[in-house]
Amino acid sequence: MPSGDMLALINDSGRVIEWGHLAEELFGWSAEEAVGRSVTTLMREAAADGERQRERFSETASVLVKPVLQGSSVVWQVLSATDTMSGQDVAILKAMLAYSPVILHVLDNQLRVVRTSTTTAGLEDAPVGHLLGKHFTKAYELADPEEETAVAQRVLESGEPVMNRLVRHIKKPDRPTRRIRSVSYFRLEDSHGDVAGLVASAVDVTERENTQNRLALLDTVRTRVGHRLNVGTVCQELVEAVVPAFAGIAHVDVIEDVIRGNEPPPVPVHRDVPLRRTAFQSQNAADHVGIVRPLPIGTPFSDVLSDLRPRLVSIEEDSSWLAADPARAEVIRRSGSHCLIVAPLALRGHALGVASFYRHQQQDPFDEEDIAVASAVCAHAALCIDNARQYMREWVIAQTVQRRLLPQPPATHATIDVSQLHLPAPQGGGAWYDAIALPGARTALIVGDVAGKGIAAAITMGLMRTAVHTLAALDLQPDDLLARLSDTAANLVAARATLPPTDPLSREPLIAGCAIAIYDPVELTCTIARAGLPEPVAVRPDGTSADLPVPPGPPLAETGNAPFPATTVDLPEGSTLAMGTAALADAVLAPSAPLRPLLDSAGTRPLPDLRDDIAHALPDGNRTGETLMLLARTKALPQDRVLTLLLPEGPEAAPIARAAARRQLDVWGVDEETAFTTELIVSELVGNAVRYGAPPLQLRLIFERMLTCEVSDTAASAPQVKHARTIDETGRGLFIIASLADQWGTRYQAQGKTVWAEQPTGVSTERQNGVGRPR
Repeated sequence: MPSGDMLALINDSGRVIEWGHLAEELFGWSAEEAVGRSVTTLMREAAADGERQRERFSETASVLVKPVLQGSSVVWQVLSATDTMSGQDVAILKAMLAYSPVILHVLDNQLRVVRTSTTTAGLEDAPVGHLLGKHFTKAYELADPEEETAVAQRVLESGEPVMNRLVRHIKKPDRPTRRIRSVSYFRLEDSHGDVAGLVASAVDVTERENTQNRLALLDTVRTRVGHRLNVGTVCQELVEAVVPAFAGIAHVDVIEDVIRGNEPPPVPVHRDVPLRRTAFQSQNAADHVGIVRPLPIGTPFSDVLSDLRPRLVSIEEDSSWLAADPARAEVIRRSGSHCLIVAPLALRGHALGVASFYRHQQQDPFDEEDIAVASAVCAHAALCIDNARQYMREWVIAQTVQRRLLPQPPATHATIDVSQLHLPAPQGGGAWYDAIALPGARTALIVGDVAGKGIAAAITMGLMRTAVHTLAALDLQPDDLLARLSDTAANLVAARATLPPTDPLSREPLIAGCAIAIYDPVELTCTIARAGLPEPVAVRPDGTSADLPVPPGPPLAETGNAPFPATTVDLPEGSTLAMGTAALADAVLAPSAPLRPLLDSAGTRPLPDLRDDIAHALPDGNRTGETLMLLARTKALPQDRVLTLLLPEGPEAAPIARAAARRQLDVWGVDEETAFTTELIVSELVGNAVRYGAPPLQLRLIFERMLTCEVSDTAASAPQVKHARTIDETGRGLFIIASLADQWGTRYQAQGKTVWAEQPTGVSTERQNGVGRPR
């Protein structure tokens, strides 16, 4: 064992068990004289010998004492350090072993642990001293000890280091997640080139590897899932992509109607809706595919379809939900699964099905990050399933297509109630309605009608309705909106003209009408424009009714430049507005219509009751076109939710506006962050109006579903977002507003314009309903 520079070998009781030739020369004692004696006694005698020993010690400036294993015991080897290591080298080694964030293990040539860094104290529950003398695979409980022993042995024999090898530890009951470390092996040689052992460095890379594995899984799913437009194939591609990379077992259940190509049901899914097992993949279990049944109530699977929230479930023998689903419980028992994630397959708030992922045996349990991965995987799969569903879907009757395209229900503000009457034509048609929330607590009420029947009319209706939503986002007045909608319809006509003559759509004319009313609950006014549809009717709270004098505009897409004139009328709170298609003109909307008295009696009756009475009274005879009517009852926005302030035209307007906004926001109970943002928006809007607008200036704050800031002036110039340079002192106002607000825009009136910005109210729903801080 000892080389030529070894002085002595001392056992754990302090007695010399080996005495080298160099020690004989230095101290003058032979091996026979020194072996067996206490090293303390020898050092005392050496000190007493004085001058002779000092002369001999001058040949050796220092010694190195290190522990080594002899059998199962630790002994101490005393070496001459003259030719081995300097004091600086020793200091470096001490610092590395004491402070290095990398775990260091020193192994002898039998791969036993002889020394470890201080960092190792956090590696295992056992003290570091208990690791010394053990074979390194037993000391650290590796998942594959034979393979690691072979790798270390090759390094020991060849001298070629192994770098950054991923090593997994076994799973323990008190540490359910297996740790992963990046381990490197280097051979140790003494000054004579003899193999002394190995140094193994280890870095905990568990989180890094788990993150990389999750990213790799998502990439695999995006690459492999969805290439074929078949629902069953997409589901099978999904389970094959996640087993075993993410789970030991995976299966997918899809709603039966979705497989047949129908629209997915809304949430919550009814308990009787059947689902089909479309795919199953496992490492150690088998299950049937193709089973159709509703999901048992009281299980995580049915719960997911009630709210579309993924769930992480720990599986215990006494889990109550297992009794509600014995068939699935048997599969779980056979597989030895200990946890599962149930994630919805959903798109745009509609449920397509459920995906379930199980882990078993030595697999680590799922955690919260795995829920996010499962949700992302299912989101991609849901999109692919929906694409396959649409591709597989055969032509359906136009009535079904149209019903699916209509809003259910239309979105409205709290300042207006809406109810619709829709009686489709036998072969379907193109009538539609909408209630679109606009900035400033306003609501756009829309009724449209595309002439024709069948799927062509329904598809055109869908295109027109989408165009209306897009144009409404620009906050246009009804006449401008109709003009641009007419341009869109004209583009559709031009597109039809380019179709091949064999296409039936190329021979169908596009005739469409639309009426748009924008209700303002602050001013209690309604601005209306119409194109090819009957005049709207207003029934006021006092029971009086009148046809609103809205000049007719031309049908949409008609050639020529005829305008779509708009009319603004006052609508007191509690008024009922009725808008409908031409099919209702003679029966309900016209002053002499037989059912007009029903409409005139609206008063304060609930709109659904009024709608039902009119529907029941309509004759069953042949009707030309689609029967659709939109009923809306107006409400006023409470005065305590609006701040209106006239501002001076000078630079003092901004601080006045900020102060007023701050006081009002405090009354509304807006949180500090939202209040600060609102003050900044108010300041920038008012500053722009002072600089570029024309008096009079007005500030308005509206507190409804959103917090809206409006600044009006009489200038017609359009505000533009500028990208100021670093040295510019101005030009950042609208850029700041665009960055802070959820949305912003400009609304033009007959006299000037209003620049507005919207953001969340920063108040809880309960507080918002009460308006203001609790006192």
